[in-house]
Amino acid sequence: MTSPLILASRSRSRADLLRQAGVEIEIAPAFVDETAVKAGMAAEGAAARDVADTLAEFKARRVSAREPGRVVLGADQVLVCEGRMLDKPQDLAEAREHLAFLRGKTHELLSAAVIYELGAPVWRHVGRAQMVARPFSDGFLDDYIAGQGDALLDTVGAYRLEAGGAQLFTRVQGDYFSVLGLPLLEVLGFLRTRGLCRE
Repeated sequence: MTSPLILASRSRSRADLLRQAGVEIEIAPAFVDETAVKAGMAAEGAAARDVADTLAEFKARRVSAREPGRVVLGADQVLVCEGRMLDKPQDLAEAREHLAFLRGKTHELLSAAVIYELGAPVWRHVGRAQMVARPFSDGFLDDYIAGQGDALLDTVGAYRLEAGGAQLFTRVQGDYFSVLGLPLLEVLGFLRTRGLCRE
């Protein structure tokens, strides 16, 4: 019997996406110092796409080192707007600052996935989506934050498209699943080659 996929992530959203698609998973967070990696890569002028891909690979590599015989999926998401990369907000005040910054602008989400097998990378993909935020009012913003609460602290950009966040936008272009944090269709395509989801 094939062992379940290991997801090297603490993201509830990614776990839910995989389970809802019928993939059996085990959770094994990698505990990578994402802030240090991003700071180092930013100092080198790395592109946002490369930052997302590198973080996803670090996660997969770290867990694969502990479980070399297993298939391990690492994933990460980066948001970039006007050259600025946003992380998950630390508190609701920062969530409000992030959303106010994104208001009326177009930003890009890059969701990277890297799969390790036998201790080495065997597959990778970066999904993209462009998000056009509407010029919502301060009152709407305050109501949105009050309604969503601390759940916003778990998301890059401080919004959840699947839970009321759709009202922040006028247009979404690209891969919907990448907005949620994982290029799911591409991941599933690879997992079928390893017998980890149904043909």
